[in-house]
Amino acid sequence: MRILLIHQYFLEKNDGGGSRFNEMTKVWSEQGHEVTVLAGMVHYSTGKKNQKYKGKFILNDKNFYQNVDVFRCHVSEAYNVNFLGRLWAYFSFVFSSIFAGIFKIKGKFDTIIVTSPPLFVGITAYILSKIKNIPFIFEIRDLWPESAIDTGVLKSKAIINFAYKFEKFIYKKSKLINVLTPAFKEKLIKNKNIDENKIIFIPNAADFSISDNLLNSNFDIQEFRNQHNFNDKFVITYVGAHGVANHLIQIIDAAEKLTDTNVLFLLIGDGMKKEELKNTVYNKKLKNVKFINSVPKQEVFKYILASDIGTSVLKKVDTFKTIYSNKTFDYMACKKPVLLLIDGVSRDLIEKANCGIYAEPENIEDIEQKIRYLLSLNEEALIKLGNNGYNYAKNNFDRKILANEYINFINKNLNTNVL
Repeated sequence: MRILLIHQYFLEKNDGGGSRFNEMTKVWSEQGHEVTVLAGMVHYSTGKKNQKYKGKFILNDKNFYQNVDVFRCHVSEAYNVNFLGRLWAYFSFVFSSIFAGIFKIKGKFDTIIVTSPPLFVGITAYILSKIKNIPFIFEIRDLWPESAIDTGVLKSKAIINFAYKFEKFIYKKSKLINVLTPAFKEKLIKNKNIDENKIIFIPNAADFSISDNLLNSNFDIQEFRNQHNFNDKFVITYVGAHGVANHLIQIIDAAEKLTDTNVLFLLIGDGMKKEELKNTVYNKKLKNVKFINSVPKQEVFKYILASDIGTSVLKKVDTFKTIYSNKTFDYMACKKPVLLLIDGVSRDLIEKANCGIYAEPENIEDIEQKIRYLLSLNEEALIKLGNNGYNYAKNNFDRKILANEYINFINKNLNTNVL
C-alpha cells in the first residue's frame, strides 16, 4: 500500500516529543508499505527551523526510514511572535505542502492520511485528494478549534467562525475520521452530528520498542542516577512541550511548597514558555526544579527509567478533558507511576489501569498533597503501580498492534468501497 501522510509536525529522527506517526510509519515500512510524508520545517515546540532548512522551500529527505520519504515544506518562523504570526505559520505550510504535493511527489497513492491540529492541514488534504483522485482520512489528535480557543490561541471571532465552518466542511469531505480518544468520538457524534460509521478509533499508544530494549539491556539505572546527581532525590519527570497549553507554572508553584522534601522536578523539552519558566525558578531561588533541553527519544526513556514518577500536565480547560496525553504512555511503557494533572479520559485511563494518582490541575494544594502521598509510599508500592501501567498499556495500547489495526481499517474500507 502507498500512503501519503500530511503531518505539519512530523519529527526529525532524533527529536524528543510526541512521535506517534514516526513510530507508526516505522511499523508500516517494516511491513513493506510505502509512506511519503509532507511535513513542516519548523519544530512544534521551539517554533524554529533546523539550520539545514534555512533558505529552502521544499527539501526531500529521501529514505528517512526504510520505505519512508519525507518532504519538508516551508513554514514561517513567526509562529511564536503573535497571533498573526501563528496564523501565517499555519497557512504558509498549507501553501508549501500543496505545492510539494502537486509538483514534487510522483506516482499514485491508495489513500491520504492527514493529522490535525492544526485544522488547516485539511486544506492540503482536500486539494490533493481532488487532484490525485484519492480519498483522505482525517485524524483528530486534539479537538480544534476548541483547544485553541480555550488556551487563548484563537481570539478573533472572524477566525473562530471560519475555523468552525471549515471544520464542518473537512469532516464532511473526509471518508473516515480517526479519533484518538473515546471522548472525541462522543463529541463528534453528539455535538457535530458526524455519522458514527464514519469514525474509527486508533488512539495514542506506548512505544515498547525503546523501553523494552533498555529494560532488557545492560543500561544501568543506578549509574545514570549517579551521573545526574539523582541519588538522594525523589525524581518527578515531565517530558514534553513547555507551552501555553502545558501550563507548567503549576509544577513550579508546587515545587515551592515542597522545598522541605527531597523531590526534584525534572522538566525535559522546549517551548515558547521555557525561558519565562526558567526565570521564575531563578527569581524564586528554587533548587528543586531542573530544566533539560529536548533530547532524542532513546535518551528521554533513560531519564524516565531513572525517575521515580512521570507527570503529565495541562492547563485546566474543559477541552483537555477529552485527550489522552502522549507522554503518559511513555511513563507506562517505562513502568513508572503517573502523577496526572489532567482530568477526564486521561484520569479514567490511569484509574482504570491503577497506575498512578490524579491531582486537580492548577490546584497547588492538591498537587502538593498528592506528591506528599507518593513520597509516603514504599518502593514495593511504587513498583506495583508502575507494573500495573506497563501491563495495561501492553494489553491495550501497544503501538505495533495499533499500527496494524490502522492498516486493517484502511484495507477493509478500500475493499468495501467505503473509501
